Amino acid sequence: MKLKNVLIVVKDIEKSKRFYHDLFGLDMVLDNEGNMILTEGLVLQDEKIWRKFLGKEIIPKGNACELYFEERDIEAFIEKLERMYPEVTYVNRLMTHGWGQRVIRFYDLDGNLIEVGTPV
Repeated sequence: MKLKNVLIVVKDIEKSKRFYHDLFGLDMVLDNEGNMILTEGLVLQDEKIWRKFLGKEIIPKGNACELYFEERDIEAFIEKLERMYPEVTYVNRLMTHGWGQRVIRFYDLDGNLIEVGTPV
């Protein structure tokens, strides 16, 4: 058995597709009307459909998991993030862990937690 995809819930798939393309270079692989697979295995699921599947409310900024990306030039990434998406909410601005890794954490447009760090 192997893990195939990671699914996140979004309010506007087209807006989220642009966000993940603009910042991380992810492209659409398959669009199944409310369920879109992007490169690297990220799946965007329409919030209304997901709520119907689960029969429960969606809780943005749940902080139970995060999407983790690595970027060598983290300063250039932060500049792009601030230029293209100044409205993002930060969990922490650029910081350095005790082991030397530099990271930034923020929420995507739907409250999904993202961490971008330099390679370890």
